[in-house]
Amino acid sequence: MTGRIHRFDALDNFRDYGDYAAGAGRHIAPGRLFRSAHQARVSAADLDRLDALGIAAIVDLRRPSERRDQPSKRPPGFTGAVIESDHDDGGEAPHITFLRTADLTPDSGRRFMTDTYSRLPFEASHLDLFSRYFRALAETDGPVLIHCAAGKDRTGLLAALTHHLLGVHPDDMIADYLLTNTAVDLERRAPGIARQLEAMTGRPASHDAIVAFLGVEPVYLETALAGIAARHGSVDAYLEQALGVDARLRDRIRERLAA
Repeated sequence: MTGRIHRFDALDNFRDYGDYAAGAGRHIAPGRLFRSAHQARVSAADLDRLDALGIAAIVDLRRPSERRDQPSKRPPGFTGAVIESDHDDGGEAPHITFLRTADLTPDSGRRFMTDTYSRLPFEASHLDLFSRYFRALAETDGPVLIHCAAGKDRTGLLAALTHHLLGVHPDDMIADYLLTNTAVDLERRAPGIARQLEAMTGRPASHDAIVAFLGVEPVYLETALAGIAARHGSVDAYLEQALGVDARLRDRIRERLAA
């Protein structure tokens, strides 16, 4: 699993979420589906590495305010499609508000994350972006990169929906989701992040609280999928009813990605 992780100078959580068995004897091609954190701090060498991957479309799941605060850098001459949302409520991202105003404990972090995941599949910006992403999968010749800020929550849900559509086994879907915890090396980075948060808020945060908030746990993704099932009956029904991924589009995506 760790062979999926691509190491960059200043680009976190970059990895291939293809190259899985996809049921009925199919297999998702490697080098076609990538996910990551934002690209605002990438080095020149990072841009060269990105350019070498030949990415044909980038789906930026962040809010407009996040993109303004941390604008993406692209390889020189990048000509791929960029899919992003114009939905802007004028406020800061919820995770920033939480970090700035709440006492960060393991329990509060987990409550915030499960509450976040209960809303993610149904927010207008995500419905728009997820729908456009699946159309891009059906139409784009070349690799597609999806990302948000940290590349773990919005990105993690969208990757999981992709795996479901393509027929990836649920165990592989969860394992891929949890790979964030390895890719970002939370145990090593937590102390430095705790110091940054204390400087920002004036309040200390424990190591366990940092890991709970900045990592991922199965219950987070399970919360989103349970909400989808409760509202739509199944993930397949959500894909069709909420995102417009009908049988024809689903088959087209499978033809392009899973042989």
